[in-house]
Amino acid sequence: MDEEKKRLKFKLPPINLRIFLTIVFLLFGILPIFIYGRIVSRTNFSSRIDARKIEIQTKGLMLSNKLTRGNFLKNTEDREVLRSEIDTVAEIYNGRIVIIDKSYKTIEDTFNLSLGKINISPEIVDTFGGSNTNIYNKSKSYILQTIPIYESIDNQNIDGVLMFIASTENLVSVAESVGNTEKFLYITLTAIVVVLSVIIANRLLKPLTNLRDDIASIGYGKLDQKIEHNEYQLTKSISENINATLAKLQAADKSRDEFVANVSHELKTPITSIRVLADSLMSMENVPNEMYAEFMQDISDEIDREAKIIDDLLSLVKLDKSATKLVTEQVDINQLIKQILKRLRPIAQKRDIEMTFETIREVNADVDETKLSLAINNLIENAIKYNKDGGYVKVSIDADHKFFYIKVKDSGDGIAPEYQDLIFERFYRIDKARSRQTGGTGLGLAITRNVIHMHDGIIKVSSKEGEGTMFTVRIPLNHVKRRDKK
Repeated sequence: MDEEKKRLKFKLPPINLRIFLTIVFLLFGILPIFIYGRIVSRTNFSSRIDARKIEIQTKGLMLSNKLTRGNFLKNTEDREVLRSEIDTVAEIYNGRIVIIDKSYKTIEDTFNLSLGKINISPEIVDTFGGSNTNIYNKSKSYILQTIPIYESIDNQNIDGVLMFIASTENLVSVAESVGNTEKFLYITLTAIVVVLSVIIANRLLKPLTNLRDDIASIGYGKLDQKIEHNEYQLTKSISENINATLAKLQAADKSRDEFVANVSHELKTPITSIRVLADSLMSMENVPNEMYAEFMQDISDEIDREAKIIDDLLSLVKLDKSATKLVTEQVDINQLIKQILKRLRPIAQKRDIEMTFETIREVNADVDETKLSLAINNLIENAIKYNKDGGYVKVSIDADHKFFYIKVKDSGDGIAPEYQDLIFERFYRIDKARSRQTGGTGLGLAITRNVIHMHDGIIKVSSKEGEGTMFTVRIPLNHVKRRDKK
C-alpha cells in the first residue's frame, strides 16, 4: 500500500534555475509596468471622457440659453439664425442635436431622421420631470446630454428639451492609437528585459555553475584541489564545507596508506624475529638445552605478539563496519569496573602499582557489556603498562540525569601536548621501543575510541609531562537505537 502511495505521489520535475530566474525577472520587471500602464491608460481615457461630458454639458447649456432667449420653440420666423448655430455645434462634435417641444414632438433634428415624430424616451421624460441626463454609452461611443429649454429667462417652466448626442469616436481612436503604441513599447521592453534577464541570470548563476563543475571534477577523483567561490554567502559556505570534506577524505586516504604500511610493518616484525631466531638455531650445532629453550621461548613470545596484533586488527575491523550493531542491556557499570580491576590487579601488583576505585554513585546504563568492557579494560591496562613502578591508577565513576562518567588517572610520565591528538590513531606509539616491550600493538586506544563512539559517547585526554595522564569517558545512560535509512 505504501509503495502504491509513493508511486501515485506527484513529483515536480527539476526546475531549470536559469529559466526560473528569467521568468521572475519578467514577472517583476514587466508585469508591474504593464499593470501600471493599463491603469494609467484607462484613467487617462476616463478623464478625457469626463472632460468631454463636461464640455458637452457646458455647450448644451449655452445653446439652451440661446434657444430660450430667442424663443426658439414659439418664434418660428427667427429660427434660421439659431438653426445655423445648432448645425455648427453638432458638426463640431460630430454629433446630433434634437429639440423636442412639450408635446414630445420633434421639431428640430440635425440628422433629419425624426422630424415631426413623438419622442418619449426615458431621458426625455426624465428631463421634462426636472432631471437632466449626462451619460456615456461605451458600446456605441457617444455621450448623451439632455437639457431643458425654458419658456423665458424669467419663466423657468420647461417648454422643451435639447438632446445633444456627441460622438466619442475620435477619443476612442486616440486611445486605440495610444494602446497600439503601448503594445509596441511593451513588446520592445519585454524583449529588452528577456535579454537582460538572460544576461543577469547567467551572471548570477556563473558562480553556481563553476561550483557545480568543480564538484563534478571531485567525482572524477581530483581530491587535491581547493574550491574557492566566495561570490555569495551560499557558495562560500558550500565551498568551505566541501573543502573541509576534501580535507577529511585526504586525511582518510593518508591514514589508510599509513595503516596499510603500519600493518605490513607490524605483521612483518614478529615474523622477521622468528626467522632470525630459527635461522640462528639451525646454524648452530650441539645447541645447549638452556639456549634452545630460551630461543623457543622468544619464538613463542613473537608468535603470541603476532596473534595479538591479528586479534586487535580483527576487532578494529569489526568495530569500523557500519553494519556493526550494539547488543545493549541494562548493566551495572560499577560491578563491571570492579571485575576489570580484579582481573588486572595481579599485573599492577608485580610493579607495586596501587589501584583504587572511587564510586560516587551506583550507575546502571544501557550498554553493550562485551564491547564496553573491552574499552575500559584497554584504558586501565594502558594506565598500568605505561606507569611508574610504585605508582598509582585511580578509577572513578559518576553520573547525572543523562550521562555516566568514567575517569582513569595514572601517575605515569604523561603525554606531550603535540602527541595528545594522535594517540587514538591506529598503530600510533609515542615510545615505539617501550610499547613493544610492554606488548602493545598500537591499536588499543583506537578500539576504545570506536567502542565509545558506537555508544554515542566521547573520550577526552588531559595530561602533563611528568605528572601523569587522565582519560575521561562520557556515555549516555540510555542508548538510542538509530533506524536504518532505506
